[in-house]
Amino acid sequence: MPEFVPGLELAESLYVEGVRPVLDADFPGLAHAAALIGPGSEVLGFDDPTSTDHHWGPRMMLFLRPDDDARLASAIRKRLGERLPVAVRGWPTNFTRPDDEGTQFPVAVERGPVHHRVSVLSWRNFCSAFLGWDADGALEAADWLTFPQQMLRSITAGRVFHDGIGLEVARARLRWYPDDVWRYLLASAWVRISQEEAFVGRCGSVGDELGSALATGRLVRDLMRLCFLMERVYAPYSKWFGTAFRELACAPRLLPSLEAALAADSWQERERHLDAVYAEVAARHNALGLTEPLPEGTSAFYHRPFRVIHGRRFGAALLATVSDPEVKRIASHRPIGSIDLFSDSTDLAAPEWRSRLRALYTE
Repeated sequence: MPEFVPGLELAESLYVEGVRPVLDADFPGLAHAAALIGPGSEVLGFDDPTSTDHHWGPRMMLFLRPDDDARLASAIRKRLGERLPVAVRGWPTNFTRPDDEGTQFPVAVERGPVHHRVSVLSWRNFCSAFLGWDADGALEAADWLTFPQQMLRSITAGRVFHDGIGLEVARARLRWYPDDVWRYLLASAWVRISQEEAFVGRCGSVGDELGSALATGRLVRDLMRLCFLMERVYAPYSKWFGTAFRELACAPRLLPSLEAALAADSWQERERHLDAVYAEVAARHNALGLTEPLPEGTSAFYHRPFRVIHGRRFGAALLATVSDPEVKRIASHRPIGSIDLFSDSTDLAAPEWRSRLRALYTE
């Protein structure tokens, strides 16, 4: 087994040592961009030796202008298969054909041609396949709310090795939400917290410690998701959610209480640790300066002995600051937030669902 190389480094080596020499020799002067973005743990920088067992290896994207893509993509793919080195930094550039799940594995060969994983495409075709969005069109609120954050993170992360066609400018359109969409998402996250914040104590008070623990887990996830939004960082999907959270500025202060809440044996202990989290997150909300300052401490839920932050008032305060007419119209209904807030289904995040999901915000 070759020595592990982070996938982004391996992709850059593939471009420098293999792809670029072929382009210079056989397609001189071709305007292009070279990058590794989109799906894959290596794009997020989270790959390790375990990642190498499937769907990993020397791979990259070669972006062309639309006319060049239509005219030259097939020839470039064929020429790369004939001319690429059989290995880069010890890792085979030859891959198996996709299996029934679309997975490919690197397989060593002594000589070419190789079945490579250099994707040759245009930015528009990439966005259509990955997001279900026409990159030449407008970006409406309904688009932002139906783009999974994992996919937005994957597009804006990764690495661009060469940019001769304005790929970075195109990616910059997706760098972060428009201000009013962001406020709507923050508000929706607070409202979701309000819907379950009293359940930690209520479940426990009737002897349902399992239900209390489940409610705590859901609240921990929602509070972490809110922190990603506050720091203007797209959240990845569940496999890397905790790893990415540790990179946030708020993590050192919040992690001890979040972990203690999940490990607690009683609802009273869970509530005590969540109380500390609520106070810190509320203070961070106030520090954003998006609304008038709101109370940072918890108080009773009606006349019941359960401590809550009253997340709905944070949501209401944020929604009152929205000025964009389209976002205001969306916010006039119940604030369901984006697809990430109301569903964690991997299948629902597929781009073919987007046209139907947009109807939640446009009808």
